[in-house]
Parts: sequence; structure tokens; C-alpha cells
Amino acid sequence: MPVSTARCPQCPVTPRGDGPALFISDLHLSPALPRTVQVFEDFLRGPAREASILFILGDLFEYWVGDDMLGADMPVSGRDAPAASTTSASATTTEPLGAFARRMTAALAGLAASGVPIAVMRGNRDFLLGERFARAAGAVMLDDPCVFSFLGQALVLSHGDQLCTDDVGYQRFRRVAHSPLGKAFFLALPLRVRMALADRIRRRSAARGAHRMAYADANQHAIHALLDATGERTLVHGHTHRPARHADGRRVRWVLPDWEFDVTPPRGGYLQWDARGLRAVDLAPSTSGLPAADATDTDTDTSDG
Repeated sequence: MPVSTARCPQCPVTPRGDGPALFISDLHLSPALPRTVQVFEDFLRGPAREASILFILGDLFEYWVGDDMLGADMPVSGRDAPAASTTSASATTTEPLGAFARRMTAALAGLAASGVPIAVMRGNRDFLLGERFARAAGAVMLDDPCVFSFLGQALVLSHGDQLCTDDVGYQRFRRVAHSPLGKAFFLALPLRVRMALADRIRRRSAARGAHRMAYADANQHAIHALLDATGERTLVHGHTHRPARHADGRRVRWVLPDWEFDVTPPRGGYLQWDARGLRAVDLAPSTSGLPAADATDTDTDTSDG
């Protein structure tokens, strides 16, 4: 099923000041990944404080099975780390689930309190992020996709999973899971049951990963359909964990990196948009797959002609 382009609203958040707009995604935060969590907290206290707005384009958390996680006290064991991170040096953690969720939310709220607007898009792992989370984090939830206008130009923003249309099985699951009925049914289950189901789905997905690599990337027809429908020329998304800058004529697609600092080599970074254009910033130099930090894209003009 192609990405829905019937309604592609403008981003409802207004940047502040003249700092850059920053874009991150696919951090997959978990208490079992302490180094990744530490880099994220340092990022919020460092580069993000100079931003005019911070965009989190999905999969901030390894999973989020409902905003009632914020009040949970169940421990989360090291087995909840991403199954693909087999080289992780992280030690097993028993930090309660609710405590970790509250700690990450408080870190975001600290950035928001400093005056930096935060815009959060749901991903395939945390599509159940809701308004309770948004209020606690001082964030605004975004539609997927949406258009962000800045410096007289515009970008289309998406998590990216809707663009992977070759994975028919996942798109079928997504339609059911993201439907109002599907979400209501899942959220009616006890929290422990939801956590167990999420972990089972994640592990099954990881086990199938080697056989699905050819289907994991965004479909070119879906990309062009989205840009055609919006009339824009530049797309920023995550999800695929294949960071790159793709140029096709006058159209440009930036793919954000996933963050994983508990493996060797570590990887992670963000996209920065300022008066010089778009540029990738690598938080783990020479390891994330991103273009060099000084790689810029100044042609984000989406006007005709």
C-alpha cells in the first residue's frame, strides 16, 4: 500500500530564533543500551540547545506499547536490547520500565523548557506514542507525512516505513496495527501482555531480517508519488537504517542514520538545516555511513522553474 498522500499537512510547530533545524530518527532507546542513551542525553544538552527546532522522525524508543508505560514499575532486562546488536558491550540492566520512560521524557522536557520546540513523529516501533507522552515531554506530535517550511523553502518529512511498499507483509500488518480498532484492541490488553507481544514481534522481525534486506529500502515509485503529491523536491526520512543522500534530477532524498553506540563500531548522527543548506553531522566519525559532516545540500528550493 503506497504512502497516503491525500492529506499531507504543514508541520504545526514554529521554529524559534535563527538556529538550525535538527532531524534525528531511529534511536531505539532502551535501558539495555546505556551508551546510546548517554549520547542522546549529551546531544540534548549540547547541539540541540542551539537548534531552532528538533525533529524526531520515529523510533525514538525500541518499543512503546502505550503511554501507561510512564507509570509502570516493571524491570526491563538486557534481553530487551535490539536483537541485531549481538556485539553490544552493554551490561544487563534492571532499571524499571517506567523509570526509564520517565527519564527519557524528562530529558526531552528539559530541552523544551530551554525554549527549543520538539516535534515527534511516530515510528513503526513507537507508533503508540500519545498525548500523555507529548505533554510530559513538552513535544508536539506530527502527522506522517508532513511538510516543514523553513528559510523560505520546504521539506517533506516521514518516518519512512510507509515508503517500503515492497514489503507487502509489513504493510498489511501496519494497516491493521495503525487502525483505530487495532490500536484500541492492543491498548486494552494488560501492559505486561503488550510488552511480551512487542518483544515477540521484534525478535521475529530480527530473525527474518537477513531474508528481507532486499525489501527493506524505500520504493522509488512510493518516493516519487509522495513528492508528486506534495509538489516538493526534498524528502527526509529514517526507518531503513541506510543513511545517505540520494539525488535524482532536482529531487533530493536524505535518509537519517540509526543510532547504536553500544556496538563496535558505533554509529549515529543527525541532519542539520541552516542558511547554508542541509548537511549531515556524524556523532561517530567515519562509522555511521553518513556523508561527511561538511556535505551540504543548498538546493532545497521547491518552487517551480
